[in-house]
Amino acid sequence: MTKQEIVDSVSSATGLTKVETETVMNGIMEIIIDALSKNKRVELRGFGTFAVKHRLPKKARNPGTGETIYLEERHVPTFKPAKKMRLKVLNNLK
Repeated sequence: MTKQEIVDSVSSATGLTKVETETVMNGIMEIIIDALSKNKRVELRGFGTFAVKHRLPKKARNPGTGETIYLEERHVPTFKPAKKMRLKVLNNLK
């Protein structure tokens, strides 16, 4: 599902125009990105939690060439789905 498909779906469900819905969605995404860039967690109950995890430097291997590479210390955004979401997805995919 693309961002535009989500905008269309939310727009028809709420009665907002597509432009208004897209503006709200862009605002939410920017707030989440801004919070993560400040190393803050974003918890959306029933949906999941966005956070930033610290990864230590490590030695890895390029699978294409077999060459050894070194990954630097980094911070990566993560998402942990809520139990409600996990169960619904699991039950619907059976």
